[in-house]
Amino acid sequence: MVAPAVPEIIEEEIESAIESRNEALQTLRELGPPDLVHLVKQSVKSGNRQSGVYHHVTGVDASSSASLAAYVNTLTYIPNDKSQKVVSGLYCCYNAFSRLDMRVDVKIPGGVESYCIDERGDKRVASESLWLETFLCAVLRAYAYADDGSGDSIKKIIGVRRFDPVTSTEVEHKFLDAAERLFFKGWQLGSDPEIQVPNLVSNHLTTGLINYIQTTGRYASGINLFEKLRSRDVEVSSLLARVLISADEEVQAVTLLHDAINELPMDYSLLDCQATFCQSKGRLDWALECAKRGVTAAPSEFGTWAKLAEVYVGLEQWDLALLTLNSCPMFTYQDKDAPRMPDPARILLPVLAESVLDEIDETHNAYESEMVHPTLRKLHAAGYKGTFLKAYSLLTGITAKIGWDQLLRIRSQVFVMEEEYRSEKQTGGSQQPTPSRNASTTALRGTPSPGVNGEGASGQMNGGVEEQVDDAESQLTGATAAGHESNGETSSSTMAAADKSIEKPEHTITPEVVMSGNEDPDPSNTHYTQFQNKRLCERWLDNLFMVLYEDLRVYTIWRTDMARAKQDESDYRKSAEEWEILGELAERLHHASEAVEAFQACLRVKFSPKAMKGVLKTYEKQGKYNDTLQAMIRLIAWQYRWYSEFSPALLRTVRKLIEDEGAVKVRSIVQATSLPQPVLDLTHRYVELCATFRSSGSDG
Repeated sequence: MVAPAVPEIIEEEIESAIESRNEALQTLRELGPPDLVHLVKQSVKSGNRQSGVYHHVTGVDASSSASLAAYVNTLTYIPNDKSQKVVSGLYCCYNAFSRLDMRVDVKIPGGVESYCIDERGDKRVASESLWLETFLCAVLRAYAYADDGSGDSIKKIIGVRRFDPVTSTEVEHKFLDAAERLFFKGWQLGSDPEIQVPNLVSNHLTTGLINYIQTTGRYASGINLFEKLRSRDVEVSSLLARVLISADEEVQAVTLLHDAINELPMDYSLLDCQATFCQSKGRLDWALECAKRGVTAAPSEFGTWAKLAEVYVGLEQWDLALLTLNSCPMFTYQDKDAPRMPDPARILLPVLAESVLDEIDETHNAYESEMVHPTLRKLHAAGYKGTFLKAYSLLTGITAKIGWDQLLRIRSQVFVMEEEYRSEKQTGGSQQPTPSRNASTTALRGTPSPGVNGEGASGQMNGGVEEQVDDAESQLTGATAAGHESNGETSSSTMAAADKSIEKPEHTITPEVVMSGNEDPDPSNTHYTQFQNKRLCERWLDNLFMVLYEDLRVYTIWRTDMARAKQDESDYRKSAEEWEILGELAERLHHASEAVEAFQACLRVKFSPKAMKGVLKTYEKQGKYNDTLQAMIRLIAWQYRWYSEFSPALLRTVRKLIEDEGAVKVRSIVQATSLPQPVLDLTHRYVELCATFRSSGSDG
């Protein structure tokens, strides 16, 4: 298999990239950035002229200095550049356990020196135990920084080569052995942004292990690992149960959960696993009890409250779902550690012949940013991540089931609205309303809800939403988006129809407003009787309603214009990026068919990995195997063109296709495609990888 091409970022000053990495070491929080590979090149004709180039990489075997030096040696011969030669190379790989940057300095010709740098920049000796930690971190980073097929991760950091870190059962054994030896130190690596406090079963190590097992289908290996760890700590039972359920060993998983919860009745990870299993079986009444106990066990964790809200949504208890959502503790999103490098002199992004496919070539069809209407760019929901993304998904899920008007009615029934608060305040004097004690515990009997969520977190994510909505209203009086010459501008009747069908939400009263008065709340106050069964809405949730309103408004205008264009038998034109944004909008609002329609329209204009991934998800759900594979071939080729030979999400899709249809049929469909053979070979590699891991269906 031909390796992806090598991107080159050329420095203004030699080793400036290394200096930037040294300075960033003390700011790293979790797994660390991708590995840095720095080369010093020298002119063949003029021996005094040197230049520094670098790129980033994930998935390289970091179990020893020899394996990293071997990677550097593969870069010494570049057939396209015969005017320069590589005279030295430095490989930097971060050890997140010990907070050290492992370095391998290769002199060509000459020797190899390995050492490590601490946060202060001091040199240390690289021991075997440090290399074990580094190897495990490198595998976890390869999965954490891998692209999901949409291209978002690839576009975020330029010039990253992504390799598959585990390509054989031998490497798997080494990986799982390292994970077993370091498992009880995994909490030191941090956790996903939805987890407030990393613990034994919720951290980047366990996330990486579960991701690997579910991607490759190596359930037996995972069960064996967690069985051994469970003998040392019963808390690991939640991880073992998840793998057993994925492996279709549900009876064994239920027995395990029963025994483990009897031993640890207030372990929220076990309760969450049990609630999820009951949900999958349609026993929401059982799931409700598990979710309630999970909140009692971990009231400061977002996941427990989100699970309880999910169950209430399934039970169609919309008021309790909103109250529970309002109680969710929200955390400021912390993104992955990313390299911060100085501005380069030049960037070279070569294309390997094996990945050339005119259909996915973006060089001649770059995004036309000026063709995107500002309103589409200002949709706040597109930028939500972490806890805010999950909360917004729950809110849009409720809206998709009961409609916007009904949601607003329920909202006004459970939260104190601004208008009624002002009115009551005028008639009831200057006293402050005291929300009923029972109102804040309605969703969970006898369990106190967490305090007010951090305003800093919600303000950072949602600040200025109301102003953005007002700006959007004024901007929408023109065309909904650029490129509407054939349709004319959005008519006033369209705007009026949108305003009439989508009611703008009235603001609720937030705890900050109530507490901003000069007087303390009076517990004996009897003037605010209508508030006794209502609760103050958190500012972040109030902002989510405004963001959802704007999403619905833009969506309604789009669909109205589309319907009018079809009625008039005229073309409805938009740029590729506008179609992509509209597809994401429809997807957020749980309108699957409209999302696919927008993504397909985007692909007719130009290739977009995000649009293709959106279409792929629909093909998978509908069981369209041929269409799924056609989309896969193009996504894999696009990934390879941008130096990524490994995507866990795409590998998982291929594995599931092989399980359903068999490897022979999958290979036949791929081979029958009228595309260049080198492009087809890229997809064949994923099929071969499934055969290496002896995935179900890979024999036939």
